[in-house]
Amino acid sequence: MSDLHGYIDLRSDTVTRPTKEMLDAMYQAVVGDDVYGDDPTVRKLQAKVAELMGKEAALFVPTGTFGNQLCVLTHTNRGDEVLLPESNHILQHEVGAASIIAGVQLRTLDSQDGTIHIPELLRKIRENDIHYPRTGLICMENAHSSGRIVSLENMRLTYDVARKHKIPVHLDGARIFNAAIALGVEAKEIAQYADSIMCCISKGLCAPIGSLVLGSEEFIQRALKNRKMMGGGMRQVGYLAAAALVNLEKMIARLGEDHENARYLAHCLEQIPGIRVCQDQLDINMVFFYLDLPRFNVSSVQEFVEKLKTQKILINGPENNQFRLVTHYWINRQDIEKTYKVFASLCGGFVTNFP
Repeated sequence: MSDLHGYIDLRSDTVTRPTKEMLDAMYQAVVGDDVYGDDPTVRKLQAKVAELMGKEAALFVPTGTFGNQLCVLTHTNRGDEVLLPESNHILQHEVGAASIIAGVQLRTLDSQDGTIHIPELLRKIRENDIHYPRTGLICMENAHSSGRIVSLENMRLTYDVARKHKIPVHLDGARIFNAAIALGVEAKEIAQYADSIMCCISKGLCAPIGSLVLGSEEFIQRALKNRKMMGGGMRQVGYLAAAALVNLEKMIARLGEDHENARYLAHCLEQIPGIRVCQDQLDINMVFFYLDLPRFNVSSVQEFVEKLKTQKILINGPENNQFRLVTHYWINRQDIEKTYKVFASLCGGFVTNFP
């Protein structure tokens, strides 16, 4: 099921496009002005997602980064300090937005997989001292950007510490439904350990645009005003919400297929000399690996990426020397087999038989 131009796109699950059923729902959607609260399709989506997460209320926002930053802004005061693992998306891939939008500083916890080490967390919560900033928020991420799942026990322990110190917790749940599938639980069992959650509907769930922010009624009312201030009032956004309602019914349960395909892709790639798959990062729909470039007869990473592109396979270049491939609704077993064969052919044809 390669894309409309015949490419196998493994760059991210953000490249997914809506199904025909979603497009039909968008065409038929009943809409209104969401800034006035008049869009019935948006209201239905927000109520549905709030129910799935076990929260009082939800708010539709344009992107995951917007949702995360909206929650940071709504929870904190200017000058506050936010504690989060150094590897989390809010720090690594949101262009320093927290310092600009909310006026807060991010203080990192030593973690590459999103797990918060409780003794370090306790050490870094600020005391009430005139010289210190206030610890205004703790942020978690599950599923984590590294392709790993954070355990429910670690989330529970973190949340217990936060409540004891009267600090709110925000969860970057961009792929919370992937995490729920991997953990074998409902999303609300993850969401219970956070005061606010952001979840994406535009990644593996295939909606074209959008994320949701969830929390208490009081929190969402404050976030609603901040959303307006940030330019997130989107008027007749029910056309987008209609696609999201379809994917909540059709796409969540099948995310496990993407996880299985990722493990299958990892198994295939590890047969190829010059590729080292990171076996400890295979919890969801991502495959991370390192590449021995000389084995592939290329002089640079960019040349390797371009050679794949000529074979109709799209991947991103590495981050910190680590490549990432992402499976999704539009990637099937045949696409994986072709990817394996192309990778193998670039490795001097060392591997010819499919594993």
